[in-house]
Formats: sequence, structure tokens, C-alpha cells
Amino acid sequence: MSERALAGKVAVVTGASKGIGAAIARRLAADGCDVALVARSPEAMTRAATDIERETGVRAVTIGADLSSTAGCLDAARQALERFGGVDILVNCAGATRAGAFPAQPDEDWVEGFALKFFGAVRLTRALWPSLAERKGTVVNIGGAAAYTPGAGFMVGGAVNAALAHFSKALSKQGLVDDVNVNIIHPGMTETDRLEQLIRQEASAEGVAESEIRRRNEAKAGIRRLGRPEDIAETVAFLCSPAARHIQGVGFPVDGGSTPGI
Repeated sequence: MSERALAGKVAVVTGASKGIGAAIARRLAADGCDVALVARSPEAMTRAATDIERETGVRAVTIGADLSSTAGCLDAARQALERFGGVDILVNCAGATRAGAFPAQPDEDWVEGFALKFFGAVRLTRALWPSLAERKGTVVNIGGAAAYTPGAGFMVGGAVNAALAHFSKALSKQGLVDDVNVNIIHPGMTETDRLEQLIRQEASAEGVAESEIRRRNEAKAGIRRLGRPEDIAETVAFLCSPAARHIQGVGFPVDGGSTPGI
């Protein structure tokens, strides 16, 4: 991909205060894309935006929003459109599904998991779709490898990721009508604060040490190393580039080969 391949484009990246979302925003900015970082954590998000502007010279703005509500999604879309005049790229990365043991895991975990990661992506995409269609834009959803590999300790995340994968495939059909590219990436275990949080939750649910959960997960995955946020960011940058325009409605596992199925 050529240097600054996305110059003149505008990207909205959710969950962009840290981890995978922040890495995606930095990578798109490195290709010349102005970015709107959307998250609930203003301090971390502001630091990320400041670093992006200093390192890349593009415009990086922050939008504080609770994407688990309809009002939050509509407000985030409004702010992005007002600040930039339009949006070319939407990366739905926000999500906070909880690990836990069934049947002890309460309804609230299921409702909150779907509200942010699934309905947040649906609502924000719908709100920005007219601009994305006008600019022949791109949507990349960030799901998770649990969409392919159900596990008793991560039922909420697996179900949400599977639903997001279905939505992405269906949306890609509408994308063919409106000339918007839509794909989804499924990260495996990736070195982020989010992974550490899930390990703590799973250890608590099973009553075992965190080191045991980490050892078990790494052994089961059978991979060379854990993923890094930059692994996901590189894939997003490619899918947003002109070189990937003929890739539509595809799910990309970026998991080091841990997914057991085809």
C-alpha cells in the first residue's frame, strides 16, 4: 500500500481511547486519514488524539459518547459530521462483553454486551450510512474469534461476535447497492487491558488463579505468540485502502492460526 494512501479521507473509530481501537486510529492517521476518536474515556482518548496529531500531522478530534444508547450513537454521528463535513471510513471497535459462568451470569451482562458492541455498531453505522454511501466509503467491524469457537466461559462475547458477523455479511449486501465496502475482523487473544480484564473475570467465575486461565488459553490456542493491537490495525488499514475495494462481506480471523475451523 502506498504511503499516505488515505490522504483526504475521514475515519470514525470507536473504542479508540486505548488498545486495538487506539492502534487503528494511529494506523489510519499514518496513511494520511483525519480521524475522530470515539470512546467513553476522555482522558485516555485526548492523550491518544494529541499523540496522533503530533506524530502524523493529520487532524484528530475526540468525541465522548456512550454508544450503548441510541442517543449516544446519534450524538457521536452528529459531532463527526459537523466537525468534518462527512465520513469515509467507520471502524466499529467499541465493546465490553464480560466473561462468566452460565447460569450464574446475570441478564445485565447479556444486555450490556449487546447494547454496546452490537447495537452500538448497528446504530452508528445507520446514522453515518448516508455519508458513507455518498463518499463510497468503508465499514470495518471488529468482532472476535469467539464468533467461530463457542466457549462456556465466554458465552456473551461469542454470541455478540456471531451476531456482529451476521450483521456485517448482511450489510455488505446493502453495501453492494450503495457502493460501501463492509467487512469484519475477528481478533484472537490480543495483548490489551481488555484481555487482562477477561482473564480476571474468567478466573473469578471458575475460582482459579489468573495464571491458570492464561496458561490454559495459550495452550489451547497453540499459537506462536499473542496478538498485538498493531496486527489488527494493519489489517484495517488494508481493508480501507483502494487495493481492497474488491473485498466485500468477508470475515478475517487475525488470531495467529488459533481458530480451529475452516
